[in-house]
Amino acid sequence: MTALLTRFVAEPPPRDVADALERLRHVGDVARIAVMPDVHLAEGVCVGTVVATRTMLVPAAVGGDIGCGMAAVACDVEAGVLADARIAAAVLVGLQRAIPALRHPGAGADHPLPPALAERPLSAPSLQSEQRRTAGLQLGTLGRGNHFLELQADDDDRLWLMVHSGSRGIGTAIRDHHDAHAEPLGGGLRGLVADSPAGAAYLDDMQWALDYAEASRAHMVARAAEVFRECFKGHVLMDTWISCHHNFVRREQHGDESLWVHRKGAVSARGGESGIVPGSMGAPSYHTCGRGEVAGLCSSAHGAGRALSRGEARRHIRAGDVVAQMRGVWFDHRAADALRDEAPAAYKDIGAVMRAQRELTRVVRRLRPLLSFKAA
Repeated sequence: MTALLTRFVAEPPPRDVADALERLRHVGDVARIAVMPDVHLAEGVCVGTVVATRTMLVPAAVGGDIGCGMAAVACDVEAGVLADARIAAAVLVGLQRAIPALRHPGAGADHPLPPALAERPLSAPSLQSEQRRTAGLQLGTLGRGNHFLELQADDDDRLWLMVHSGSRGIGTAIRDHHDAHAEPLGGGLRGLVADSPAGAAYLDDMQWALDYAEASRAHMVARAAEVFRECFKGHVLMDTWISCHHNFVRREQHGDESLWVHRKGAVSARGGESGIVPGSMGAPSYHTCGRGEVAGLCSSAHGAGRALSRGEARRHIRAGDVVAQMRGVWFDHRAADALRDEAPAAYKDIGAVMRAQRELTRVVRRLRPLLSFKAA
C-alpha cells in the first residue's frame, strides 16, 4: 500500500529529492508523509520530512543527531549594545573561549554528566561505554556544520540569544546501534517493531539523547550568559525561554489513527505550540506558533534548508562571498574560508520557506541577525 504524501513546498523539489520521497512512499508500514518547505537530500530519509508509521520505528527517519533543536532566550538590554565594535568583538572572543566546538579541552575522562543523565544507563554495553567515554566531554559543546549561537534583534530592538545544537556523538551512536539491529523495510531503510523490547530500548535511548541535547543547550546558554555579563552587563531572562527539538519520534493521534510520527529536520507544530525556525547566518529567524495542521502531521520546517550541498557550496562560494553576504552581521572573518558551506547563499530563502508553511505556523516574532558564532 502506498503512503499518502502531502507537500508544503515553495517550489518543486529537485529530482533526487523527489525520487527519494517516492521511494519512501513504498516502504513497508509507512502510512503518511508530510514534506516541509526546507526539504533537502540526506542519507536514508530527506531532511525536512515527517514520516508516520503504524507499528515500526525507523531510526533513519530521525537521523543521527537525535534531539538536535533550538533554544531562544531574551536579554535585558537593547540590541543596540552590539553597535559598539569593541563590545561585539569581545562577545565573539568570549564565546569562542567559553563554548568549545567538539570537546572540553584538557578535561580528560573526568568530566561527569549531570546526575539526571548519568544515573540513566543506555540500553547496550557499547552505548554505555560511549556514554561514559564521550558524553560528558561533549556536553555543552557546539559541534560543527550548521550548529550556531546567534545574537539577534526583534522588531522592538530587544536582544535575543538563539542556540542550535544536538546530541553530538552519542546520538549518532544510538542511531547506528539500533539501526544495525533493525529489520529491512524496503527502500534501504530498516525498522524496529515499536511494541517489542528492541523498540522500547530505542525509545528509551532516544529520550536520553533528547534530554542530553536539551541539557547541552541549557549549558551553552549559561556560559553565553556569563560572557554577556562580562562584556555588556547584560542578563538572560529565563522566563522568556523557548525551545524545540527537530529530530525525534513520538506516538501521536492524527484523526482516527494512532501513529509513530518521525520528524527529521521538522518541528512539532500542534495548535498553540511554540517553535523556532532559524534562517541562514545572514537572514532573519522566526519564533512561531503551531496551527495544528493535520495534513502537515502538525509539523513545520526547522530552518531555511540547504539550497546547495556542502560540496557544491565549497566549489562555488569563495571566502570573499561569505564576507559580502554577511555584511552587517558580526562574525569571525578569519573563519570565512572554513564557513563557505555555511554561507547564506548555500541556503534557501527563509522568506519563501515561511510563506510556504503559512498553513502550518503563525509568526510570533521576527528576528534579524546581529552576531553569529559558528565553529570553523
